[in-house]
Amino acid sequence: MNSPADPPAATSEPADAPLRTAPLRIAPLRIALTGGIASGKSAAASMFEELGVPLLDADQIARDVVEPGTPTLAQLVTELGPDILDASGHYDRRHVRQRVFADPELRQKLEAITHPAIRAEFARRAAALNGPYQIHVIPLLVETGRADQYERVLVVDCPPEEQLRRLMARDGSSLEEAQRILQAQATRQQRLDAAHDVIVNTGTVDDLRQFVATLHQNYRLLAERRQSPAASGKS
Repeated sequence: MNSPADPPAATSEPADAPLRTAPLRIAPLRIALTGGIASGKSAAASMFEELGVPLLDADQIARDVVEPGTPTLAQLVTELGPDILDASGHYDRRHVRQRVFADPELRQKLEAITHPAIRAEFARRAAALNGPYQIHVIPLLVETGRADQYERVLVVDCPPEEQLRRLMARDGSSLEEAQRILQAQATRQQRLDAAHDVIVNTGTVDDLRQFVATLHQNYRLLAERRQSPAASGKS
């Protein structure tokens, strides 16, 4: 250690040299992908994933947080009863869905438990992803008031009549049940009002793939601009 009388130790840089700071890491551009049930958002999401885009799916995370042994499932059993479990002890999604669509109060109780757990796990996984942009698939984006948390919102859209047809064909739902499911979601117009980008999914699979490819290039360009020194405010 130098004494007060000692000259200052030699340095490799002049005293008036500017301080060096670590480069700031610009967060990836986050795109929320949403749409009504049976609109084709899962197919669009898979196509983005095939292009190498980091992707998180709220439905998958919703399944993960209620796996046997999780605190969320234990809380649900305490609040809603053991009949929410199937014979193997797993969360019975179909049975619970039928119950909550017929009971709005029960639905609120369910969402008060599951939504915070899903958001926390979503945030944890998103922080671990890289890439210039991410796709977050959130079916209830509009219903939960989260659209303004994203830089862009991509809506996969189709007419309600087509949703009903697909839903009955896919899940074996009756017309009455399918209509009830649609009525419990945000309206088509509410989703479109929240959108920056819209895929009109009424054509072929190849049409959908072309929509996704075009948006992929656009989102890469937007992400690159955000990463540039001018966009980040640096000279």
